[in-house]
Amino acid sequence: MGWKLFLRDYASFIVFQFFLVGFIMVLYWLDGFRNVDTAIYSFCISLVLLASFLLIRYLMRQRYLLKISQLPKTMEDVLQKNAKSPEAVQVEKYMHELYRLYQHELQSLYAGHKRHDQFINQWVHQMKTPISVIELLLQDERPLDKKNVQEEIDRLRRGLDMVLVNARLENFEEDMQVEQVALKAIVTATVNENKRLFITKRVFPEIHIEDDIIVASDSKWLRFIIGQFVTNAVKYTFEANKKIAISAIKKDDYVQLAICDEGIGIPTSDLSRVTKAFFTGENGRKTGESTGMGLYLAKEICEKLGHELNITSEVGKGTIVTVTFTN
Repeated sequence: MGWKLFLRDYASFIVFQFFLVGFIMVLYWLDGFRNVDTAIYSFCISLVLLASFLLIRYLMRQRYLLKISQLPKTMEDVLQKNAKSPEAVQVEKYMHELYRLYQHELQSLYAGHKRHDQFINQWVHQMKTPISVIELLLQDERPLDKKNVQEEIDRLRRGLDMVLVNARLENFEEDMQVEQVALKAIVTATVNENKRLFITKRVFPEIHIEDDIIVASDSKWLRFIIGQFVTNAVKYTFEANKKIAISAIKKDDYVQLAICDEGIGIPTSDLSRVTKAFFTGENGRKTGESTGMGLYLAKEICEKLGHELNITSEVGKGTIVTVTFTN
């Protein structure tokens, strides 16, 4: 099969060589040169030289031609190195690089699929808790405690929001609309959305943001990430009558939003890993509610929006989450 592919590849070259030799013979004949023996000798020499060239060329490409003339059985077959000619060597380099890109994309897709499956399994397991609590409340013969039911519904709502954000993150650019956003309005709306959580935990928010502070961001995604920081701050503040201060400073080339709580803080060993997917850490094991995805999604969204996220913390004193918006 290899030699057939070689002949098909060089068929036009062979035809051109015969045409060239014939053209030269015609020129000699028109010029008055009528020696037939010399013409036959020249023609034979041309054939020998052409055959020698094709033979050497075929031997150089034989293994490469045999490889590409057979259908591959595995993707690793592309990594074989059989080429000797410059063109074939370059083709092999191209195919090896293409294989590397393919493997990189395949691993990214596999990691994304695995992360999604792990998240869904963990989320379904955690959503069973509020459903079970609501069922127990409904079975109780005493009057229905609407406050407890509302708390469980809020947990379900936050869980559903998390799933939707995780699904939309894959096509983030299609769902993003950057505009000039009033930071205080976004923060106030987010705090109001979580007011029942503040009341239940008996934690008080304080907003110190000037009305004229404007940032370039997507209002929907910004509310989500601020919501994650606020709910985490409340969730990990176990003592009552504590405060969560939300402030912003405006400089010439950036605006910095800070969310400071008086909670239990994050251990130093966990601080560098809290934004990794599914990392719950020591604090997550204390509450039993953490999916390990909230801060991961917040960090991913910040990076896609071009915002800088920084988290500092001290155990027993609290945590400060800062988001920097560049102008």
